[in-house]
Amino acid sequence: MLMIPASRENVYTGSPLDRLSGKRDDAEFIAAQLADDAALFVPVWRSRSLMRGLEEGRPEAVLLSRAGAEAVRMAGGPWAFLGLWEKRPVFAVDCSRTDDPLPLLPPEMGTFSDLRGVAGLLPEGEASVLAHARGLMHWRVKHLFCGVCGNGTEPRNAGNALACPHCGAQHFPRTDPAVIMLVVRGDHCLLGHSHRFPNVKMYSTLAGFVEPGESLEEAVRREVMEESGISVGLVRYHSSQPWPFPASIMLGFYGEGLTEQIVIDPEELQDARWFSRAELRDPAANGFALPRVDSIARRLIEDWLAA
Repeated sequence: MLMIPASRENVYTGSPLDRLSGKRDDAEFIAAQLADDAALFVPVWRSRSLMRGLEEGRPEAVLLSRAGAEAVRMAGGPWAFLGLWEKRPVFAVDCSRTDDPLPLLPPEMGTFSDLRGVAGLLPEGEASVLAHARGLMHWRVKHLFCGVCGNGTEPRNAGNALACPHCGAQHFPRTDPAVIMLVVRGDHCLLGHSHRFPNVKMYSTLAGFVEPGESLEEAVRREVMEESGISVGLVRYHSSQPWPFPASIMLGFYGEGLTEQIVIDPEELQDARWFSRAELRDPAANGFALPRVDSIARRLIEDWLAA
């Protein structure tokens, strides 16, 4: 199996932020950034991002000034320091506690929408920043209480960590590693259709979470065998993609298919098939659809076709 390099960066990567993680515990520094008139705030409402230009097909992120951020912060949600963007401080702020945050903002600021639908169309860097804010705020609103003793947690590390004042436990954002793989055998590749796919015609690469004590290569082989009954030999890394929907990182691989007969796990897949390069180049004519363009699954398929 050939090494197939990534043709370009995946969506949600290439963040323009200098995260300055070493300054997050510097209270004076964070206070100065919050007071900076140039500070920008990334609002998140119930896991949706504020954007405009959606109807025109030219979406762009809407970042708030301090005044706009103060209005939505009155809803009482968490906030966190994300870093510097071209020397300007950037914070995430969650406004999920209000039923409709738009009246709190200046008119015609845009709408709160699902980032996944338009991420590939956003200007460079914006999808990464919005995804960063979304993932961190999702973690904050889901971890109000200590997982050790059940008492309420308090923010630390400029909102990037939580601490329990009762038992002293510290909690940090969790990212779950998941392998995603295109299994190749000759001039064909293996794609599956999951019960969970919203598009009834979509076929995509197989994927699954890494288990404790398991290497990434072992996870690739196990998941493919469990879901499709196909044995995988050589495994090659391709690229990775943050996927904060809600809290994963997708680790992309190519796998060498050693067997052909497919035996699906009906709880995981509704169908799985071997697809030829010709079929993949014209999916509509062959009665199926490929994954969305913002996904690493689509990138794995496209880079294999181009190799």
